Amino acid sequence: MPYLLLTLAMVFWSGNFILGRAVRTDIPPIALAFWRWTIASLLIIGPAFSPLKRDWSTITRHWPIILLLAGTGVAAFNTLAYMGLRHTVAINAFLMQTMMPVFIVILSFGLFRVPINKGQIGGVMLCLIGAITIIVQGDVRVMASLSFNPGDLLVLTAVLSYAGYSVLLRKRPPIHPLSFVAVTFILGALMLLPLYLWETFAVRAIQFNRITLLAVAYVGIFPSIISYLCYNRGVEHIGANRAGLFLYLMPVFGSVMAFFFLGESFRWFHWAGMVLIAAGIVTTLRAAK
Repeated sequence: MPYLLLTLAMVFWSGNFILGRAVRTDIPPIALAFWRWTIASLLIIGPAFSPLKRDWSTITRHWPIILLLAGTGVAAFNTLAYMGLRHTVAINAFLMQTMMPVFIVILSFGLFRVPINKGQIGGVMLCLIGAITIIVQGDVRVMASLSFNPGDLLVLTAVLSYAGYSVLLRKRPPIHPLSFVAVTFILGALMLLPLYLWETFAVRAIQFNRITLLAVAYVGIFPSIISYLCYNRGVEHIGANRAGLFLYLMPVFGSVMAFFFLGESFRWFHWAGMVLIAAGIVTTLRAAK
């Protein structure tokens, strides 16, 4: 079950990255992040109301770690990613994304001394090679021709922030999953409110129309509520190191989405990357037992 939940989370997060790049000229980045979490908060508060009442005393006792998780996993990650996607191309963003499982392993060891054996290292490397194979379309010369800019640094910072969130999930208080996502979503939206107001009045305001409303609805439901519930549950069951490997599925799902929705062809490097990623995930999961 945790593997299925993690896979579903990656499907919707892949769509989030593609959509964030697609609507970069229609929706300002902070506005997209703010409305994403505001809508998610409004939708989740009803189902989470009873669990929140039961868990409120526990939440108030553990407010520092909850605030930290809301800042790293909700407010910072998505805002920085959307800002970076305005200034970089999708290929660079996905390359930055491939570093997240590596950061998770490093932070897990640095903060909690979570061990990793040679089999796990080998599995991570297989996944990394598979993801890069898809991203550069099987041509190593693409790597040499890439140019990096401040947008890449923003995406990399976002990736590091979410890696920290993934590792720190082991410190989350023992509360209902709905309580946890509701309180972190609300706190994340409140953190973004001052930045959203500044962007609206000093930079550019969001123009609500059919495209922007559909985009905000998607990011508020699927990569927010559904993906976070699935991902948090997956990390709870198998740990951050193994759960982080599933992030390598994002280039795979991104390629499949491009095939169905953008009419792009499915070529040999897609299959090669998928085989390498699958082999890496299986190798790592077996080595971790």
